[in-house]
This record gives sequence, structure tokens and C-alpha cells, in this order.
Amino acid sequence: MSDRPVFDVDALLDDRSTRVVVCCGAGGVGKTTTAAALGLRAAERGRRVVVLTIDPARRLAQSMGLGELDNTPRPVTDIDRTSGGSLEAMMLDMKRTFDEVIELHAAPDKAALIFANPFYQALSSSFAGTQEYMAMEKLGQLRALADADASNPRWDLIVVDTPPSRSALDFLDAPQRLGSFLDGRLIRLLSAPARAGGRAYFKVVSAAVGTAAGVMTKVLGAQVLRDVQTFVSALDTVFGGFRERAEATYRLLQRPGTAFVVVASPEPDALREASFFVERLAAESMPLAGLVVNRVHQVHAEELSADRAAAAAEDLDELGEHALTAALLRIHVDRVRRRERELALSARFTGAHRSVPVVDVSARPTDVHDLLSLREIGADLAKG
Repeated sequence: MSDRPVFDVDALLDDRSTRVVVCCGAGGVGKTTTAAALGLRAAERGRRVVVLTIDPARRLAQSMGLGELDNTPRPVTDIDRTSGGSLEAMMLDMKRTFDEVIELHAAPDKAALIFANPFYQALSSSFAGTQEYMAMEKLGQLRALADADASNPRWDLIVVDTPPSRSALDFLDAPQRLGSFLDGRLIRLLSAPARAGGRAYFKVVSAAVGTAAGVMTKVLGAQVLRDVQTFVSALDTVFGGFRERAEATYRLLQRPGTAFVVVASPEPDALREASFFVERLAAESMPLAGLVVNRVHQVHAEELSADRAAAAAEDLDELGEHALTAALLRIHVDRVRRRERELALSARFTGAHRSVPVVDVSARPTDVHDLLSLREIGADLAKG
């Protein structure tokens, strides 16, 4: 493990050319906590930071001294400001972000039709992939606000916690999936009346649409089909804007000022997902800063091997003495063997990705619950 390159977190955060840090990885590996700890450390080192989190857990807001997080950046006040930095935090509200996009890019009458439409209400709240796409939308909005006043920006660093998707790749795939959806045959079919209009539409596609509509009515029901057609007709004028912004945000992710931090835990599935993500970032020419391995278990008294500790515990059992010492020895055996498994898994990742810098973050006995805990994790991240 000693020959692996070390991830220098402070060098990344202190580099003023770094404008966006994206924390990504499988669900449940500590992306949200990592993003918050990076944001806090950067702010206390003089950066103006906004952290965009996706995790709805209230404990994160509480750890920052905030009653709640919502779709509007809120200042975190109890930080060390001696370096001149600042920290704001927000939590993505998927539906509210979708509403903002509609309000910004659709005429008022069209927007009112869209908001009242039952299909839109379902789409904006729970449609697969919407959260990932809206996270990219919000990132684009934050970057535009940061760039609005280049001489005195509100933020000079945006830290993004990607959604807790089943696959870490969902965040990168969101723009492509949206484009496929907008260009799909069903959408083109449903939007044909609005685009063709009147008799011309019926002359050209009446037979095809009639057949398809009949099938969809049987499957979906007449009211649902009407809701979908009304929604698509109203949204037709802003489809292009969705695609253009998605492509613009994707290009933003490829710029040198963006840095991806892949987060994993020392578990096979999490490191496998991290490996997939590293390979995808390389294929898409996106800048990878390093890998954070969270919840690594440390071992004290490393000179005492698991085999020696197990043998000593057995000897004490046979003598019928020092039961507490024997129990402690068995705990040591479990910790050593768990650490050996973690080292083997990390070594496998390092062997496959020798150029990727890595930093370990020690497992903690309790959840993060205040700024002090986040500050300790930040220090652990920077210890390399």
C-alpha cells in the first residue's frame, strides 16, 4: 500500500483554479459527509464555498448548525473565518428545481398548464433519472451565479454531493438519458399534433396515431393519455432548452476547473463501483482528483498478529483464567483480519488504477453530528 500515490486534498482545495468538486460513488459510502467536510475545510482555508447536498438526512443540516436545508443556499455561521472564507449549504429539492426550469424557460400560460398537469406532477417528483438530471441543472445554475460577478463572486468553489443512485454512473448518464427521452418515438408521436397542427396533422399521421393511441388508451387509460399529450404539447417549446443545458453542464464537468472525487468504502461492491467510475471518467476526459476510502478500520498493537492473538486466547480458555483478556484478544483478532481484508481490497483497486491518488478516512464510533466532527473528517482527509 505504501507505493500508491497519495491524494493531497489540501492542494486541491487551495488551488483557486478549482471551481467545482464533484463527490461521486455508490450509495451509502459517505459521499454527503465527504462533500460537507471538504466544503468546511475549503471555507476555513479561505475559499467561498457552497455545498449542494442531495441527502435529505436532517443530521447533516444539524451538523452544520442549521435547522434545515432546502433549495436555497443558507450560510453556515459557526466556522473559523480568520482566512476570509465563507460556507453556504443547500439541499436539492428535485421538484422545486424542475419548477424553476419551467418558470424560466416557458411562457407564463404554458408554465401554468404544465404545473397543473398530473403527468408533470408525477414526472417532477418521482420519474427515474429526474433527480440526477436536476442535480446537474442546479449545478449549472450555481455556476452561472458564481460567474455572474467574476471580480467578486459569491462562491469560488462549488462542492456537489451526487444523488444516492443505485449506480454511481447515473449522474453522468442523466443528460444522455434525458436526450434519449426527448428524442424518443413516443414523445415525437405525442407531440406531433402540436407541431403539425390541424388538418395537416390528420392527413399525414392520422392512421398511425390512431392505431398507437388506441393501444396506449387501453394500456394507460384515456385520461392518463390525455394528461401526457397535454403535458408534452405544453412542454414542447422548452425541450430544446433542456438538452442544451444538459450538454453545457456536461462540458462544464470536462473542464480543467472541475475535479471529481470518487468516494468508496473498503467493501467489494463499493470499490468495484469506484473502479467503474474511474474508467468512465477517463473515457469521458473528465478530471479525476483522487479516491477517498471511507470507514477504514485502524488496528492498534499491530505487532500482535491475528494468529498469535487467537492462540493466546485459546491458551487462556484452556487454563480457565483471564476471561476478559481472552475476549479482548478475540476482538483484536477480528479487527486485524478485517483490516487485512480491507488492505487486500484496496490493493486490488490500486493495482488496477496505479495512477489514482488515494486517501483513507478512519471509521468513527458515532455518526457525524456537528461541525467539530466534520472538521475532524476534513483533517483526516488532508492527512496525506
